Amino acid sequence: MERKYKIALCQTLVEDEKGANLAKVARFVIKAASNGAAMICLPEIWNCPYDVKVMADTAEPENGRTVAFMSELAHGEKIYLVGGSIPERDGDRVYNTSFVFDPNGRLIAKNRKTHLFDVDIDGGVKFKESDTFSPGNGPAVFDTAFGKVGLAICFDVRYPEMFAEMRDKGAHLVFLPAQFNTVTGPAHWELLMRSRGVDNQLFFAACSAARNMRAKYKSWGHSMIATPYGDLCGVIDEREGIVYGEIDLDYMDNVKRQIPLPR
Repeated sequence: MERKYKIALCQTLVEDEKGANLAKVARFVIKAASNGAAMICLPEIWNCPYDVKVMADTAEPENGRTVAFMSELAHGEKIYLVGGSIPERDGDRVYNTSFVFDPNGRLIAKNRKTHLFDVDIDGGVKFKESDTFSPGNGPAVFDTAFGKVGLAICFDVRYPEMFAEMRDKGAHLVFLPAQFNTVTGPAHWELLMRSRGVDNQLFFAACSAARNMRAKYKSWGHSMIATPYGDLCGVIDEREGIVYGEIDLDYMDNVKRQIPLPR
């Protein structure tokens, strides 16, 4: 198993039209793969605006257009693709769902957001994801050629026990597709991402959408990769772009050796 590899987070600005979002993501993923990224992550809710009505109206089944697109993209670029999340329709329910594909385009993991974003912050933001989504049932850990990787979505980051569970299952890296906003972002985004890396002595990669000032919901952006020691090995501002980072398992093991934590 390789001890070092490169990952990328694609921070795209979400447009109103689904086809435009798919075309943009293809360009970003192709660029990241050409720059050597073996594992690439997309943002939370990247194929349509983060709006409760729009998400309900545009939700797709697992065999729909967007999942097929991501499978083909992973296969074409020979990369692991963590497909951010999209609104998934399953019968009469809609979920905030992340799909993961291997370099052959096979679906190897699926995670439905467990903790829904229902908040009402005084003088800030009010949003109720449960008006659209049903909750999932816990995080995912999946196997790759580089070892085990964990996956959760956005508001899940505020529940540290989920990430301890992923660590205990052997994850050395966790991906978190997310869209914090311009109220919670400056207060808690970096703090939480670095804390989950330090808590569990693993790499923590949070991928946001870029900030669209025309949108009703304004994403904080600032996609970042935190190390097991709590440093940032990759970060961006609120604009579109790609964050790259090196995952070094020897470095992770060295952190654990220097600061042994009881398990």
